[in-house]
Amino acid sequence: MANAWKRENNKQPKLLSPILLILSLSLLLLLFLFVFSARSPSNPPNSTLFVTQVYPIPSFNCLESPQAHPVVANIVENLKYPFLYSLSDFGSLPDKPHKNIVRLLKGKPFRKPDISATIQQLLEGMKGRNGLVVDVGANVGMASFAAAVMGFKVLAFEPVIENLKRICDGIWFNRVADLVTVFEAAVSDRIGNITFYKLVGRLDNSAVSANGAKLAFKSNEEIAFQVRTIPLDELIPNSEPVLLLKIDVQGWEYHVLKGAVKLLSRKKDAAPYLIYEEDERLLQASNSSAKEIRDFLHGVGYSHCVQHGTDAHCTKG
Repeated sequence: MANAWKRENNKQPKLLSPILLILSLSLLLLLFLFVFSARSPSNPPNSTLFVTQVYPIPSFNCLESPQAHPVVANIVENLKYPFLYSLSDFGSLPDKPHKNIVRLLKGKPFRKPDISATIQQLLEGMKGRNGLVVDVGANVGMASFAAAVMGFKVLAFEPVIENLKRICDGIWFNRVADLVTVFEAAVSDRIGNITFYKLVGRLDNSAVSANGAKLAFKSNEEIAFQVRTIPLDELIPNSEPVLLLKIDVQGWEYHVLKGAVKLLSRKKDAAPYLIYEEDERLLQASNSSAKEIRDFLHGVGYSHCVQHGTDAHCTKG
């Protein structure tokens, strides 16, 4: 029995043949690559690279944009569908900070923007319908995010880089990269470039018209820069349904509307609900008027307009 044990113990273990060894290593490598690629997508989640629609101008790439700093962001109060947004104007620090900074320091949410509440109230009745929300003059995204957190797809247009960076903040904070597409452009009635005037300390008042930008804040510094312009009709195909069009461009509204004749001429059940700022002083600073806009809208079938503060709400009802 002892000798038998020795004979068995002296047997050399069989080694894998070179071919089997290479095949085994290859299978292990393939398995590793499969698991790694499944867990590490080439584009990170919540990135603007997931937009599948091809547009005539490139969308703004938040991943390649410099990060805004400092970031002062908070959730908005008293909305059924809350969202966060980031401030681009901080007020005059430290003496007169922005009101929302004061609220933040007191542990309160940001004050509810009127446009955010309006957008959500309107879209509540459009749930289940397929179509875009178009935000022209997006500022820091208070209308765009109000729609996106409800599940609606948004096209947002904003020419001021400081505001674009804050929109990128909000896209990340609200996890809506698959719903919000942003363009660094001013919407107008022709393709090209135009001089835009940025108002330091009041970026929300930046405008195409130098007079319009400084209308309410004459002492603020003004910076001129060139920006791309594009009409909505050049960017939104006829086959793309649009539920709501919001325009707030400090007096440039008429030019935006003229560049959307095809969109606004759609039949009643396909025409978007329209919200635009109708401030006579700002319109005149851009060589237009409220009457000129109303006459234009009547010509494309928007016969019913109601004033809400400085905003006009128009439908083909």
